[in-house]
Amino acid sequence: MQTLSKKTHRKNAGTLIGCIAIFLWGLLALFSKVADAFPPFQLLAMCFSIATVFMIIKWMIFKDSLTLLIKQPLSAWLIGCSGLFLYHACYFFALANAPVLEVSLIAYLWPFLIVLFSALLPGEQLYLKHILGAVVSLFGCWVLLGGADSSFNTDYLFGYLLAAACSFIWAGYSVCSRLIKSVPTDAVGLFCAVAALLGWIAHANLESFYLPNNYSQWLGVFGLGLGPLGLAFFAWDHGVKKGNIQLLGVLSYATPLISTAMLILFSDVSASGAIYFACIAIILGALIASIDWSMLFKKRISKHV
Repeated sequence: MQTLSKKTHRKNAGTLIGCIAIFLWGLLALFSKVADAFPPFQLLAMCFSIATVFMIIKWMIFKDSLTLLIKQPLSAWLIGCSGLFLYHACYFFALANAPVLEVSLIAYLWPFLIVLFSALLPGEQLYLKHILGAVVSLFGCWVLLGGADSSFNTDYLFGYLLAAACSFIWAGYSVCSRLIKSVPTDAVGLFCAVAALLGWIAHANLESFYLPNNYSQWLGVFGLGLGPLGLAFFAWDHGVKKGNIQLLGVLSYATPLISTAMLILFSDVSASGAIYFACIAIILGALIASIDWSMLFKKRISKHV
């Protein structure tokens, strides 16, 4: 019983750490708006470079063995590097080839896919509450991102396909990370370094270097590299490996909610009835997926008996 309690405690702690990533990704739109003048691959490369630098500082402070960290299985390198780089590359190209609203709607299928794909993992079970919670939260996300106002046009089919690729890539990366749970989270710093290198190569071949003339844009880049495109990846890696991956999948729908709230607080975006309705739906979906309904009904039955 005590061993089971410790295991549950570690799983809950892992889930909470994974939630840090969800919050940080909620800041992505706000920081991206500040740094939107940078070319996509340059921005990606700079942010991953910042994440790599901070990880190197951490390794130096704690005297971690970089040599041992590098000696990870090939599968870990493929999953980590391809997941981080390909998701963002597809996302940026999707935005360049389709309207942002429709891209967001399609790309945000990844939390729902995580919930479904997690059933394929050894030792994991997919319950009806996870599916129902994910569907309710997905509906809230749809409302939040425009709902019926979105208009899919076949002229943007390439962009839509790239957005769909985003959702499958990130869901696949998240679920496959569970298969390499023995790989330490610090290895994400190495994956960020490879993603930064690939970003610089892509930038050198496809874009012109942009040098901003004000400090706010640099602060936006620093914020992205430290949070949504930095610390968030480490927190998410720990969460999907040690926490409740189905619940994290459902809770991930809070990301656009947090993003909208931050834009309302710190930009000219105003609140509306649709936003409040979406908020209720997303929270309701998370509650449906997280509550232990069997224990709840048992307690109610025992009280009546």
